[in-house]
Amino acid sequence: MKVLITGGAGFLGQRLARALLARGELRDSQGRVRRIEQLVLADLVPAADFGDDRVRILTGDIADPAFLRQAIDTDTASVFHLAAVVSGQAEAEFELGMRINLDASRLLLDTCRALGHAPKVVFTSSVAVYGGRLPDLVRDDTALNPRSSYGTQKAIAELLLNDYSRRGFVDGRVLRLPTISVRPGKPNKAASSFASGIIREPLNGQASVCPVQPEAKLWLLSPGAAIEALIAGHELPAGVLEESRTINLPGLSVSVAEMLAALETLAGPEAVARVRFAPDPGIERIVNSWPAAWDVTRAKALGLAADADVASMIAAYVRETPGLSLERDR
Repeated sequence: MKVLITGGAGFLGQRLARALLARGELRDSQGRVRRIEQLVLADLVPAADFGDDRVRILTGDIADPAFLRQAIDTDTASVFHLAAVVSGQAEAEFELGMRINLDASRLLLDTCRALGHAPKVVFTSSVAVYGGRLPDLVRDDTALNPRSSYGTQKAIAELLLNDYSRRGFVDGRVLRLPTISVRPGKPNKAASSFASGIIREPLNGQASVCPVQPEAKLWLLSPGAAIEALIAGHELPAGVLEESRTINLPGLSVSVAEMLAALETLAGPEAVARVRFAPDPGIERIVNSWPAAWDVTRAKALGLAADADVASMIAAYVRETPGLSLERDR
């Protein structure tokens, strides 16, 4: 089978690619286990091919119909649609966010529809589809009420994928990702970027600025758990998704203060001292509109899981980062 990852050069795209190559197989929309013969990584910049001849690299614009026709054909059994303009950038650059987060998503679905082979499509959505006055526990079916352009774009794409699945054009599943932490690398333009920065930078001996108050709460998932959830969500049979194609993934509901407390326990007070609070009203408005607690009964019943605690998320980042160690390990 052929598998496509949009955003294949990105952080999650590259991790997912490695996991799929190691796994070597997936279930198609008929439930048959099939060997992954080709993994197409599509992005604006070249992805790594890991020295694996199953990998095909495509570089181009996913909002370009000709590019998507190169990426998807009738042999494409599965699509992981990860490509997106992140929240802060989508808010600052409205046209770009609409073009990539919404227009390209519909174009991808229409490309699949035109080919007529109904592949599996896993779409990564976001907590940003919610906002305003929310119940204490947000459910999969809580009304969408985004408070950002990014959240609006994701919400519309969710509805499209559900309808294209209802019509039999694709076998879709929407996985709403919590904020991913701890991400390696440098800060990006996502409003939630600080959720990694307040851990990653102090562990690397660098200062970090937190743009929200210590009591601000986030819904978190580690990179490793996120990849496991994407694959597990792909493998779910369509029959268990008839009620809804949309699933809120399990995560941890924690405050910034609780994150820093875990950091102090693992890395000492000097690490926490590198974090400075400088509230940013724009980021606070976006982050505080997101829900912080979820009813994930359905997700857990489907076999999806969260991390054990914040400490385990931090420890996982340290294990995966060469040259890092925790104070308790020294």
